[in-house]
Formats: sequence, structure tokens, C-alpha cells
Amino acid sequence: MTTSDGPAADASDGSDGIALGKRALLRHGVATLAYRGAKAIRNVPPELASFRASDATRTPLHLLAHMGDLLDWALSLAEGDQRWNVSTPGTWDEESARFFAALSRLDEYLASDRPLGRPAERLLQGPIADALTHVGQLVMLRRLAQAPVRSENFAAADIAAGRVSAEQTPPKFEFD
Repeated sequence: MTTSDGPAADASDGSDGIALGKRALLRHGVATLAYRGAKAIRNVPPELASFRASDATRTPLHLLAHMGDLLDWALSLAEGDQRWNVSTPGTWDEESARFFAALSRLDEYLASDRPLGRPAERLLQGPIADALTHVGQLVMLRRLAQAPVRSENFAAADIAAGRVSAEQTPPKFEFD
């Protein structure tokens, strides 16, 4: 049985298929984050990293570093040993590489047969959803900084579990 706060127990009551389905959906969510993140991160002009929409907003570089922190946290939750760390941002290229490396480590864990230390729903509603929100913020900040990315029908995108690197398939349907 899964509790709302504690580790997700391996099911012996026939719900193994449901647990595997949740992991598969969670992996697809991680791949979606990689696809959308890659689109927001690539081809960024150098000045974007330090762009500020206002004094109260994070820079794109700080958002990207925070997304890496969220993915490190997600892995620690999956492993059952919650750890939170606020990193000091490096360069855009370093933080981009860190983001995709963290996605890869998380996906590798989710693809394994190792037990989840927290329910899949908690991983989705916490760090994964938070990181997706920040991808949207990066896209918005790019538009404000006159460095927009094209809109896309993401329902038509070729997103697959396990594809979590910066190299993603080309968009199927973009628009302005």
C-alpha cells in the first residue's frame, strides 16, 4: 500500500501493473520535460542568461540552475533519501549540461526495478511539475528579451520515455 507521505511500497496485491504504469507515465513526464526544456534552452543569445524582467524575478540562468536543483531533489525522493541543495549557478552551458545530466540520472532510476522512495504522484506534483513551470517561465522570459522560441503543438511532438538529452527530435508542427 502507498501512503501519502512515506515510501511507495512494492505491491504484492496485484497492483504491480498499476505501479509500473505510473512509472511509465512518470518517465514520459520526464521525457516531456526534456523535450520542452531543450526547446527553451537551445539557441539562447548570451545576454539572455542575465536578463531580468524586473528586480523581483529570477534570471533565466537562475531558473535553469533551480531546475537542476529540482531534478536532483526528484532523484533523492525517488531513492527515498530526500535531499535539497541550492546550487550556485555556473554558466549557461554548464547549467544546461547539468539539467540534462540530472534528467538522465532520474530517468535511469525510474527505468530500473529499484523501488520508488515516494509515490509517483508526489514526484510528479512536486519537482517535475515545478520544473515544467520554470520551462514556461524561460519561454516567457525569452519572448520578453526579444529571443522567442516558436510555439508548438506539443500533443503532436515525438516524445518518448528515455529520450532525455538535449538532442531531441525536430518539432512536427510549429507556429508563430
